[in-house]
Amino acid sequence: MATTKIKKEIEKLRAEINLHNYRYYALDNPIISDAEYDKLLRSLEKLENEHPELITPDSPTQRVGSMPLSEFGTLTHSVPMLSLENAFGDTELRDFDKRAKKLLGTDDDLEYVAEPKIDGLAVEVVYIDGTLSVGSTRGDGVTGEDITHNLKTIKALPLKLIPHDSKTKIPAKLEVRGEVFIPLNAFDKLNKERKKNGEQPFANARNAAAGSLRQLDPRITAARPLSIFCYGVGEITGTQPGTQADRLAFLKSLGLKVNPEIKKVKGIDEAIKFFNDVVDKRGELDYEVDGVVFKINDLVSQKELGEKSRTPRWAIAGKFKAKQEVTTVLDIIIGVGRTGALTPVAVLTPVIVGGVTIEHATLHNEGEVTRKDVRIGDRVIVQRAGDVIPEVHSVITDTRTGKEKKFSMPKRCPECKAHVIKDGANHYCTGGLTCPAQAIRSLSHFASKRAMDIDGMGEKNVEQLYKEKIISDCSDIYSLQESDVHELEGWGEISAKKLISSITASKSPTLKRLIFSLGIRGVGESTALVLAEELGSIDNISKATIDELTDIKDIGPETAINITEFFKEEHNISVLKKLKGFGVTFMEEEVRKGPLTGKSFLFTGTLSALKRTEAKDMVESLGGKIAGSVTKTLEYLVVGDNPGSKLDKANKLKITVLSEKEFSELIEKLKGKQS
Repeated sequence: MATTKIKKEIEKLRAEINLHNYRYYALDNPIISDAEYDKLLRSLEKLENEHPELITPDSPTQRVGSMPLSEFGTLTHSVPMLSLENAFGDTELRDFDKRAKKLLGTDDDLEYVAEPKIDGLAVEVVYIDGTLSVGSTRGDGVTGEDITHNLKTIKALPLKLIPHDSKTKIPAKLEVRGEVFIPLNAFDKLNKERKKNGEQPFANARNAAAGSLRQLDPRITAARPLSIFCYGVGEITGTQPGTQADRLAFLKSLGLKVNPEIKKVKGIDEAIKFFNDVVDKRGELDYEVDGVVFKINDLVSQKELGEKSRTPRWAIAGKFKAKQEVTTVLDIIIGVGRTGALTPVAVLTPVIVGGVTIEHATLHNEGEVTRKDVRIGDRVIVQRAGDVIPEVHSVITDTRTGKEKKFSMPKRCPECKAHVIKDGANHYCTGGLTCPAQAIRSLSHFASKRAMDIDGMGEKNVEQLYKEKIISDCSDIYSLQESDVHELEGWGEISAKKLISSITASKSPTLKRLIFSLGIRGVGESTALVLAEELGSIDNISKATIDELTDIKDIGPETAINITEFFKEEHNISVLKKLKGFGVTFMEEEVRKGPLTGKSFLFTGTLSALKRTEAKDMVESLGGKIAGSVTKTLEYLVVGDNPGSKLDKANKLKITVLSEKEFSELIEKLKGKQS
């Protein structure tokens, strides 16, 4: 019989786990790491296994998950979406294999389907007669949130199934299970764009994917680079595939995306080898994985093994070591970037995360510090975002003693003591190039490989030349002589010759490289390319108005303001003149030309015969531009069904309005002239 002490311990564990389930699944705001959560759950499972008389229907071990969010409608899964038992290490994987063999009454090696465990959001998509009908999140495993409209925005998910050949029959009903995620390269680009636009970057790819699917406005979801891997089925009518591998092949044959890394393995030794192979190549994958899932391939064996109350007996998740760890914030310091942006950085008690010792973690901006309520002295969960950038994931507030200190942004720059201003979500130093941190980083950026590509001008050498007062702005680089540097510490005649040779070779950059090298806030490589292609010269860019710039595809109001402000600054104009004087050529780019050169178009409403992307391509192929909004410089507004407020504004500004038919006729007429 269990003692009162054991009963209380079980009740305490259940309360803690229920709290963390709620914060993780319902609020998307965990306060402990995955490893700590797993430890709590395993402790409860151990006590309940030892004292089965204490198991209750409401125990976390007896249910699939937590309640779904209430903002969406709910859908019931025909077949419950069960969670998986976890295995930590080879021993537990072998124990699982032994149990399965014993229950099946065999000593033969079992065949498994092994697949990387995507760290995303589990969903179910229902196809009726081959057409996407409804879709939902996993929710509590029995009911999930109705996110049909958001799932339809995922380009990797077909709206209508496309069989690979005539032999493949589409089931009358097919429930597909999959994992929605954001590829890491796309996630990195997404966060860079958010930072450029003054928005808060996402903490990690999983949270970004989950948050994107839970948007009430599907247009926001559509703007996020979501993808999906399909890994199984719920209910399926008609002929049933005979194995798990056959199921995946069948899904693939219908045009559904299946992870190419999935492999059939024979026996537990091959399974463990596959697990270790995935660990080794984890850094090469373009998506987050936190383990490997092993499913017994034979569906008859799966049915014979059945399920426990919350997990199947025929599948297990081999988990990787956690990438989150707990440490202490010793201090919060300020880093100054090349644009003058002030970034709070947490100084941490050193901790190993994913094999790397972490001592500092970015806090992004003041809003991030406030939102997470990070204080000096706090115990925090740290992680490596995308396995690269260390950051503070969350604060463990329960451990606070009252001695923790709140952080506030400084009034003056820690590098040059200039005043600090707030612009949007970020704070900036007003010192400009008189601020050493900004000057050094601006010079390093100017000389970097993707900009002017000057070999030998890395940040360390730039800092040395700046502090020796040999260079102060980027034009000074082109006045350098071998004698200026070869006697400096760490330099010699050979390295000095190489530097001057590289500087000389950099005097004929492409227009895109030159624009990018100037370090205009919000102008990355892609924007620099757009400016070069659309405006053709530094002179044209410097004279462009905010309205003219925002009419260019992919340039928003904030970036347009930054560009115009840059060219209003006398110091910047002076530097450009000096660059020309030192022989740097300002090469011009051929501006796209055609019958619509100089003309801007905007589309509104639903087009019936054309896709929006096709219509835009037509305009650009003839030299025209796609505007971002209705302004007085807009030439044509093309309207489809339900055009909305843009039509009213266009009429007020007396802008030419075209129907879809009139637009198509205009394009055909101009194509004829062009040919």
